[in-house]
Amino acid sequence: MSYQVLYRAWRPDTFSEICGQDAVTRTLRRQVVSGHIAHAYLFCGTRGTGKTTASKVLARAINCLHPVDGDPCGECEICKMLKSETCMDVIEIDAASNNGVDEIRDLREKVKFPPAVTKYKVYIVDEVHMLSTGAFNALLKTLEEPPEHAVFILATTEPHRLPATILSRCQRFDFHRISVDVIVARLRAVLAGIGRTAEDDALAEIARAAEGAMRDALSLLDSCLSYTDGAVTLQLARDVLGTAGLSFMFEFADALVDFDAGRALTLIDDALNRGTDPQVFARDATEHMRGLLLASAVGDVAHLLEVTPEDAARFSEQAGRMGGERAARLMDLFMRAEPDMKWASQPRVALELAAVRACHPERPEEDAALSERIARVEKLMESGARPAPKPAAKPAETPKPARPTTAAKPSPSAPAPTPPQEYLSAVEQLIATSNRKRVYEAMQFAGLQDGVVTVSFSKKNQMYKNLAERKPEEIAEAMTAAFGQPMTIRIVDEGIAAPKAEGTSNVAKRVIEQSYDIFGRENIDLES
Repeated sequence: MSYQVLYRAWRPDTFSEICGQDAVTRTLRRQVVSGHIAHAYLFCGTRGTGKTTASKVLARAINCLHPVDGDPCGECEICKMLKSETCMDVIEIDAASNNGVDEIRDLREKVKFPPAVTKYKVYIVDEVHMLSTGAFNALLKTLEEPPEHAVFILATTEPHRLPATILSRCQRFDFHRISVDVIVARLRAVLAGIGRTAEDDALAEIARAAEGAMRDALSLLDSCLSYTDGAVTLQLARDVLGTAGLSFMFEFADALVDFDAGRALTLIDDALNRGTDPQVFARDATEHMRGLLLASAVGDVAHLLEVTPEDAARFSEQAGRMGGERAARLMDLFMRAEPDMKWASQPRVALELAAVRACHPERPEEDAALSERIARVEKLMESGARPAPKPAAKPAETPKPARPTTAAKPSPSAPAPTPPQEYLSAVEQLIATSNRKRVYEAMQFAGLQDGVVTVSFSKKNQMYKNLAERKPEEIAEAMTAAFGQPMTIRIVDEGIAAPKAEGTSNVAKRVIEQSYDIFGRENIDLES
């Protein structure tokens, strides 16, 4: 190919050039200098943090004829062969596509043969967590006692998926996410090497979008350089990345702080017209709410969010106006909206709905906090505005007599019995102390007669009724303590009040109505 992408063209050739992994590179260089080479290494970390690069550098360093402070010299014949990937003694295996037992058995047979040119035969197994259970078992013995000329370097993004027997036989090195400052410095070095320029704010935007992965940052920079022949500006970077930008998100958050749904929707429209993806916008909003949540809890977030002191001060000021509780709620709101947009036919509508809900906590929404509604009312009162009164409810029309559908439902004219204060106190005590809170919340007072408290459960709460019938003594003890005398409990369905004699006609009527519920009125014929 006539052109090579930046992350390949600028792949580090020595440990000294690997950025952001000082602890790992220093240890590996010391091993090369001292000659204490392990037979198996495990490189763990997220994507783009340098695992494969470190594997290649280590393979060259341990085989270099004239290493310099643990780094490969790059001048000897071995280094040149390994750099051009023409040496058969360093074998790279993609475990994602070679994850079967047969491939590992073939490796076990070939590892016995000594290297042709180099000192060590090196096997670099990428994405090793993709190996099957049988393949891991086949590799186990070879990994434990390999030939003296063999070195295994295993790389993975998911070390928790590796068997403990494999982990215990490797020297483990964890590659961490690379900070924004380190990524920006590396991008500047790359730009200087290719004779291009970019604004510092643009590089910072690219580094934040890379989320700690150097390879992602170089790929994004490559896209930005392809967009123009001149300098990479902040606006250009945002156009390529499809992000709204930090200053824009501060403005959007100000609209949410002021409960201004109209301005929030206008800002969303502006961002989407500029090419911002709705999912990316929701992700940026979630990240911004996270910043406000951290600012409300910690204070100075310049280090945590890797932003400038000016932006950190603005986070703290905005967090003081929004509050940590509301920031957490809005963070959860946009975080749940993002995956919904993936399957929505109109992702924009899902984003706008989330913004409106964020500005109207008084709407009947499950996660709308009461404190937010009070804050909104106080804000309206300070501005002199008053919430529009709700229209007066129309007087209820007298219900027409209708044939009852179930015997459990009370007559419309029969008022529900008023529970005494002792009963309410007993229920409050049960809810506060028992682990069956929902059972007692669903329980209703049905009557009190001669030391017998009758409680009822509606048809939809039959499960809770069954649970209450298992431990009626718990309810009886609470009632006895509240009333100050021995009490017993009677548990019935809703509509059945205190016990009383039931005539034959009433029994027959109840049986008929229950039969209607079970079999359907159209399936039953009554004969006199």
